[in-house]
Amino acid sequence: MLRLGRMFSRPGGVSSHVGPHIPGSLHEGGELGYGLLHAYGAVFDNPDLLALAVVGDGEAETGPASGAWKSIHFVNPARDGAVLPVLHLNGYRIAAPTVLGRMDDVQIARSFQGMGFRVLTVAGGDPSAVHVQLAEAMDAAISHIHAIQADWRAGRAQGRSTPDWPLIVLRTPKGWTGPREVDGLPMEGSFRAHQVPLPRAREDAVQRAQLEAWLRSYLPDTLFDAAGRPLPDLLAGLPPENLLPGNCRHADGGRTRLDLQLPAVEGIALALAAPGAVQAESTRVLGAWLREVFRANTKAGNFRMFCPDELVSNRLDAVFEVTARCTLQPVYADDEHLSPDGRVLEVLSEHCCEGWLEGYVLSGRHGLFACYEAFAPIVDSMVNQHVKWLKAASEVPWRRPLPALNILLTSHTWRQDHNGYSHQGPGFIDNVLNRKHSHVRVYLAADANTLLAVAQHALQSTGRVNLIIAGKQIMPQWLDLDSAVRHCAAGAGRWAWAEGAGADQPAMVLAAAGDVPTLEMLAAADLLRRFVPDLAFRVVNVVNLLALTHPLDHPDGMSDADFDALFTPDRPVLFAFHGYPHVIDGLVHARRQPGRFHAEGYREEGATTTPFDMVVRNRLSRYHLAAQALELAGRGDDRANALREHCDAKLAEHELCIRTRFDDMAEIRDWRWPGSQPSWGGFADEKPR
Repeated sequence: MLRLGRMFSRPGGVSSHVGPHIPGSLHEGGELGYGLLHAYGAVFDNPDLLALAVVGDGEAETGPASGAWKSIHFVNPARDGAVLPVLHLNGYRIAAPTVLGRMDDVQIARSFQGMGFRVLTVAGGDPSAVHVQLAEAMDAAISHIHAIQADWRAGRAQGRSTPDWPLIVLRTPKGWTGPREVDGLPMEGSFRAHQVPLPRAREDAVQRAQLEAWLRSYLPDTLFDAAGRPLPDLLAGLPPENLLPGNCRHADGGRTRLDLQLPAVEGIALALAAPGAVQAESTRVLGAWLREVFRANTKAGNFRMFCPDELVSNRLDAVFEVTARCTLQPVYADDEHLSPDGRVLEVLSEHCCEGWLEGYVLSGRHGLFACYEAFAPIVDSMVNQHVKWLKAASEVPWRRPLPALNILLTSHTWRQDHNGYSHQGPGFIDNVLNRKHSHVRVYLAADANTLLAVAQHALQSTGRVNLIIAGKQIMPQWLDLDSAVRHCAAGAGRWAWAEGAGADQPAMVLAAAGDVPTLEMLAAADLLRRFVPDLAFRVVNVVNLLALTHPLDHPDGMSDADFDALFTPDRPVLFAFHGYPHVIDGLVHARRQPGRFHAEGYREEGATTTPFDMVVRNRLSRYHLAAQALELAGRGDDRANALREHCDAKLAEHELCIRTRFDDMAEIRDWRWPGSQPSWGGFADEKPR
């Protein structure tokens, strides 16, 4: 006991929250709001698992917790486990009363009954009486859960909708059993009981005496021997070792992890006769492969997709050929792709999607969260906390690696022209890059085959967050599958077919990361090759963003020799980037002469406008890039000046075109890489849309 007391919340000891170092823990809870979502994520596809989730009335005020109650409409009793929520109302937050704490029992019951719960209320201030009430409520709740599951698993629930899952409301005083008063002010039943009710016990004899009396009220002499070990009579009441909470295998997902059966991508990948010869929607191609992932793992039942009402919009709807959206609510005749057995969870809450996926992954299963890029920052802090868990868990020897948490961002910044400024924001990249580098990856797929290679790699990885960014709109396709696989394995590489003459000794380097920046950079390369054919320049594409970092900073970082071989040791580099330009500056800061990198990207210049006007507004257009390349290469001759004049004229023509015709110039819409013969690269029964 002395050792435990000295370890608690001390340097070199254990944290004040239940972290990865505690056996049986799955959720730390230092940042409030996610516990209930993690519980539901853990019971999906775990039919024998019961998760008891205690939610305080302060935590219940958070956005994620407020949204989590609707999770009951996604739990299928025939195949899933169950969550028993306990809403603990002690009335106060740190310094003020809670909203739910000031509602009476009738209001609370009506609120949660309206959400679909069967409410069991336990309340009081006498510990012995409350213990009896709570035991009875637990027995009743678990019996009701078992009855629901028995009916559904025996096929007796045909035509039924969401069951009335039980919820226990526990109302007890804050600081229960502690001193009634401290320094003449109420403590028990008051906000003053929060966290450290006796803050001066070390130096104040009165508070120290109160602390001793409080601890002795638990009669430790009847519980522990002289060495502080639990007495045999106490240990006799423990469950069998395999049922001890610390041995719960679901709380150590690495123990239960079953690797996915991943289908080959060869049958899905696009065949290319030449770079740019095919037009396709990258995420639609990915959706076809994810359909096969679902099919290959039907028996294991360990893969799910989570999306805030955007799966069809994001062109991933091929998965509905083999599964559906999960719902336990009534299904109407004109509904599409709805079933209690669906393995896609769609709800208009990024918090719910991320929280469910975290719980699913923490308990050893696999999944993908697909989201509009601009709204991913809604879950910034949730992802932060997950990476912290991964980092801390990696330092615990007995914890095994978890499946990766995979996030696909699409409907991205550069193709949200009709939705406007509110839908334009690549800042989630910054958030992920600020996390512990050993546990994050950021991939920017330039085309469909690259996206397939990245996704196949991500779904096999462990112990990390994989952020994948790819567009859903029709775009030129650049790499055949073999080239895409090699490109992804390297993280970055030269695209020699797009380079200028003499690229082995270039005057400058054109680089890009992201599908739209790659398109504009290649169009700029086309201009340079046509107007200034003697300009020696190199073209580099980056798919694994963290390959740019130094290997001392990230395990995927290129060696100095490889980095210099790709970007040259000293030539200027013009980098067209999907996100904020400063990101590139930060990634290359440890490289030789980092000042030679000149990044262009999103500069918070957005509007409801045309696709090309988005890149013009942010100085990422082919015309801006070509002109800047000439400056970096030091070209002021007639050929270079002719190109500058051409770029200025085209930018002026563009402005007039979008103001009068409300569309981009035909030469922008119809631009193709020289020598390609574009064709639709979708599937046989599909047309571009």
